[in-house]
Amino acid sequence: MNSFGTNLRVSIWGESHGKAVGVTIDGCPPGIAITDDCFNNDISRRKSGAKGTTPRIEADKPVILSGVYNSYSTGAPITFMIENTNTRSEDYKDITYRPGHSDFVAEKKYRGYNDPRGGGHFSGRLTLGLVIAGVIAKKIINDITIEAEIKEIGGTTDFDSAISKAIENNNSIGGIVECRVQNIPIGLGEPFFNSVESVISHAVFSIPAIKGIEFGSGFSSATMTGLQHNDLIIKKDGKTDTNNAGGINGGITNGNEIVFRVAVKPTSSISSEQKTFNKESNKIESFRLIGRHDACIALRVPVVLEAVTAIALADLKLCLH
Repeated sequence: MNSFGTNLRVSIWGESHGKAVGVTIDGCPPGIAITDDCFNNDISRRKSGAKGTTPRIEADKPVILSGVYNSYSTGAPITFMIENTNTRSEDYKDITYRPGHSDFVAEKKYRGYNDPRGGGHFSGRLTLGLVIAGVIAKKIINDITIEAEIKEIGGTTDFDSAISKAIENNNSIGGIVECRVQNIPIGLGEPFFNSVESVISHAVFSIPAIKGIEFGSGFSSATMTGLQHNDLIIKKDGKTDTNNAGGINGGITNGNEIVFRVAVKPTSSISSEQKTFNKESNKIESFRLIGRHDACIALRVPVVLEAVTAIALADLKLCLH
């Protein structure tokens, strides 16, 4: 089972075109308020339908199967199920090794028994479970606020033009998404393997299409001197005049805002003609994908990025208790 966390354990399950997808959350403290409508805002932010996103629209109504009684967490594992109701599996009846996709490795790892429809268990559809778990994690971390926003798409800040061009060319584009965490306490994290950067990065790379991450000044720090990069402490609470460290020193939160950015690759599914190896003919052949796909998956990443960040921070916070 795909799971993340030590104290707050999150497991996502299901397939894109299976009966349902879902998530199980173990380690949630008892007494957390959980109602059906508390998920509406974040789920709606993840939904498709906007320009540049897939036309596949799902109801995305989570059903609570366990772990909640009288609208509060019981301390037992919480499981949510979300039905898949708008699938077109016939689009995948002639599936081949699609460039950029998991088709080849999935077939080899699972000896051909994997479900390839819509990417199966590898699909971005499963990030719905992450968003649901993120809502609960945000309640656990309470006063900590997390906000992610798109900084650029296709190398530009003219989002609409970039998306229009990608759609016109039957192509896809990537983007940069920045996440900021405020009201963070001092002392979360450990020096090495459970450093805040390590734990957040582990969770972030559970989002399909993420190809890179940088904290604070990130890769630009390689061009700076120590005098330029060091953050001067200006208050006894640890406040610094700059934040090149991104709110983390020695793997531990220093009380300043956590800042990091992620690189989102272009969606692998494009309707332009491509070439790939055909395992039936044993030749490289041309093919064209059909189906419903995002032209820019970065558009739907911010709320998922907030969710996995909240999950990581909740896991770190619970280790203090």
